[in-house]
Amino acid sequence: MRAPGGPPGGPFTRELLAVPKEVPGLRRAVRAHLGGPCADVQLCVSEIVGNVIRHLGEGTPVTVHIRGAAGGRTRVEVTDPDPRALPVLVRAAEDAEAGRGMALLAAVAVRWGVRQGADRKTVWCEVGGFGS
Repeated sequence: MRAPGGPPGGPFTRELLAVPKEVPGLRRAVRAHLGGPCADVQLCVSEIVGNVIRHLGEGTPVTVHIRGAAGGRTRVEVTDPDPRALPVLVRAAEDAEAGRGMALLAAVAVRWGVRQGADRKTVWCEVGGFGS
């Protein structure tokens, strides 16, 4: 059952190995599940999974979970097996080729954070709605 204001189709969960070739298919699967335009949700998924690839390495197992949240928002969660490698919001140099992922996520998300466990962490964010 759909939560009020939550994404159509109910929660979305996908387990995969974080490799670059999986990211476009993951974005398509999210859009298909949500049933329409969802650029902010797709951006958040791409950036968080991309951070896993860059900072933990290709082939790291992740679980992507998307569900409705309070206030009609959509919550994106990506869980990986390393509780120590935490995302950091940095100011990238003007000519830097990297370092803008979390700034992009922070710009489109209403809020974001990290939930740490003993053997994993979940990076999460909430965007204004599934149609964002």
